[in-house]
Amino acid sequence: MPIMKQELSLALIGGGNMATALASGLIGRRCAAADVHVIDPNVATRERWNALGTTTAAAPDARLSGCRVWFFAVKPQVMAEVVRQCRPWLRPDTLVISIAAGIPGEAISRWLGTAEQPYERIVRCMPNTPALIASGMTGMASLGGVDETDRALAEELLGAVGQVIWVRDDAAIDAVTAVSGSGPAYVFLFLEALIEAGVEQGLTPEQARQLALGTFHGATQLASLSPDSPAVLRERVTSKGGTTAAALAVFQERGLPDIMRQAVAAAARRAGELAREFSN
Repeated sequence: MPIMKQELSLALIGGGNMATALASGLIGRRCAAADVHVIDPNVATRERWNALGTTTAAAPDARLSGCRVWFFAVKPQVMAEVVRQCRPWLRPDTLVISIAAGIPGEAISRWLGTAEQPYERIVRCMPNTPALIASGMTGMASLGGVDETDRALAEELLGAVGQVIWVRDDAAIDAVTAVSGSGPAYVFLFLEALIEAGVEQGLTPEQARQLALGTFHGATQLASLSPDSPAVLRERVTSKGGTTAAALAVFQERGLPDIMRQAVAAAARRAGELAREFSN
């Protein structure tokens, strides 16, 4: 649904890295800096945003009522307090988008409304750190008060920093957190190990780094563009009795697929624990 011609006023509640990434994809393309209001208690952070031409405040204030979209980018442990501070300036047409890890949409709707009459114009999303270079992967889930126009707007906003997918509910967002939210750390760990192994085989650290990074980039690009599954692509690289087969045999012997399943399950389980811890 094209909505690019509509005016957009945006409140960034929390002015850290993810808010900065979002703004870099939107200011000048989707809205003017003057249309962005940033709330952050840190003086240096506010000064940085002021230098970009946005308005700022140390705490929620009446300017929130003029913002079509509220984007919550604060730590989960302070989310309940911050949401309640913003509540007096909520309007019926305000679209609320949250990236707070482990905070269910249902909890936010209750904090903005009441248990009897929750506010449900809410999208919960989980981006990842490659959003800082506009290469993020974001999973999104909406509550019942979000209509198609709101969904299109939320998709456009997060699409400014990478790819987006919609999932069914909060439980699915926990799975998104485990796969793509935490996923960059898995990749970085594998890269660390591959670089160290290359150095042990006689490469310089820079040579090993270039080879590892280039291989990851090329392989993920091929997997993205190819109609074949990663399993098929892997099989094509693996000649019987060859070098790749020897390496993969070690991975299988050491249980790499099972380790990955256990790791993702642990991350998803922790996401659920965070939800219970911070959503009261």
